[in-house]
Amino acid sequence: MVHLYWGNGKGKTTAAMGLALRALGHQRRVAIIQFLKDGSSGEIEPLRRMGAMVYTCPNAKFTWLMNEEERTQAKENANAALRAALEQSWDLLVLDEACAAEENDLVDRELLQQAVACSNAGSEVVLTGRTPADWMQAAADYSTEMRACQHPFTKGVAARVGIEF
Repeated sequence: MVHLYWGNGKGKTTAAMGLALRALGHQRRVAIIQFLKDGSSGEIEPLRRMGAMVYTCPNAKFTWLMNEEERTQAKENANAALRAALEQSWDLLVLDEACAAEENDLVDRELLQQAVACSNAGSEVVLTGRTPADWMQAAADYSTEMRACQHPFTKGVAARVGIEF
């Protein structure tokens, strides 16, 4: 099954990591790739301690702040992480921020599609991000849009460590 958590609201990564936690609690094998994230968010270390294989992107930054050399390196890192995950055996593969990585050409589409195709072999694959590609929507068995109805950011309230990041 393919899960797609998308939209401009909070909770996409939270939902994906909750599913990973649930799978680990049932002795399932979990792999997580965080595209465009450096692995410093609070859930990563506990998930690793529970047995999740986690791949992150060193020196991650917002795509609009990257120069061409950084974009090239980010794509190489993302493709290497995805290839490494595809060589492993897992029951759940979380591709966090796959939508943004694909939209910004920071991962090979063919590799993402190969990962999604693994769901046909009985594994679960989760994609997250704001704007999914049409092929992601078409591949999804579950598609959940997270829509921001209210958010403290619009009132000038910064993210809180341990809650939002």
